[in-house]
Amino acid sequence: MTRLAVGDTAPDFTLTTADGGAVSLEELRLQAERGVVVYFYPAAMTPGCTTEACDFRDSLAALQGAGYAVVGISPDEPAKLAQFVERDALTFPLASDPEREALEAYGAWGEKKNYGRTVVGVIRSTVVVGTDGKVALAQYNVKATGHVARLRKALGLD
Repeated sequence: MTRLAVGDTAPDFTLTTADGGAVSLEELRLQAERGVVVYFYPAAMTPGCTTEACDFRDSLAALQGAGYAVVGISPDEPAKLAQFVERDALTFPLASDPEREALEAYGAWGEKKNYGRTVVGVIRSTVVVGTDGKVALAQYNVKATGHVARLRKALGLD
């Protein structure tokens, strides 16, 4: 599994969103002044993923105010993502990647430790892509709790 590093060209993606539309990295880059926060999470409506998504929701105004767009990507189907958006009033796009194309391209799919066992699945990760399409920050194996606060600090927002 290849992980992205600062300076790498971020793989483009176009994925179906919770509302049945589509979102692409290129489109998000064009809308953002400084970059796109692309975060990968294992499963909608699970405790850790809910914590992380709600933290992004609660920090969205600050991230957008600093010039960043946010998108969350998981292997969940759009219908499940729609339930997640509705239940937790999420205000940024959630994208469905059941074929794991973006997950694998970004190094967010592979072996990981889960409760002491080695399993294959989504590696909770965040990649910040600059408006030039280059990786500005890449974090892998992040903890859901407190991740957005650490990300904001790494981006110089706090």
